[in-house]
Amino acid sequence: MARKILVVDDEKLIVKGIRFSLLQDGMEVDCAYDGEEALEMIKTNTYDMVLLDLMLPKIDGIAVCQQVREFSNVPIIMLTAKGDDMDKILGLEYGADDYITKPFNILEVKARMKAIFRRSGGSESEGRQSEAARKVISSGSLKLDCDARTLQISGREIYLTAKEFDLMELLASNPGKVYSRESLLNTVWGYDYPGDVRTVDVHVRRLREKVEPNASDPKYIQTKWGVGYYFGQN
Repeated sequence: MARKILVVDDEKLIVKGIRFSLLQDGMEVDCAYDGEEALEMIKTNTYDMVLLDLMLPKIDGIAVCQQVREFSNVPIIMLTAKGDDMDKILGLEYGADDYITKPFNILEVKARMKAIFRRSGGSESEGRQSEAARKVISSGSLKLDCDARTLQISGREIYLTAKEFDLMELLASNPGKVYSRESLLNTVWGYDYPGDVRTVDVHVRRLREKVEPNASDPKYIQTKWGVGYYFGQN
């Protein structure tokens, strides 16, 4: 089945160029030109990925990303003309999976998309597996289904971005093992990722806000001061 992509940008030439290239790869492509339109389309359709511009009319990309994360874990790549590091951190902090600065090469965009799809993994047949046949990690009230890529806390599903899930899965699969921030960055984001270890800190903070009863006193994602992070055995 073809991947379904939503491209959101108020610059119609950019949307046209991205759409044409993705169609050539056999993908289905919808387009939106402001934040309100994008939100409505994401609420009423199922997308495999959203390419989201930061500077949008009506509702900006950060606000769109933040609102989408309240109901969906669809992968989001932010596109922006801004190159400031704080903008990148803000984009990731509010739930973006990756960040590309304009002007960009469409081949780079497609490479980033493929990397996220590859890490997201999971086929439909895997989704139909019985829970017993899946890799399911349980710890206290937390249940992580690694094949279905879902996380539940006390029976309530928690929406995670692709990178948040990858990070959670790596830590939870190796309880007690301490990973340095550099190791997590290289393993989850890849050695060619242009960001730095602050990306890891941002994602750990977001994960704690989502999964911990008390984010300031975490029981799942714990810190080994001066070394890195690890998953506590509960």
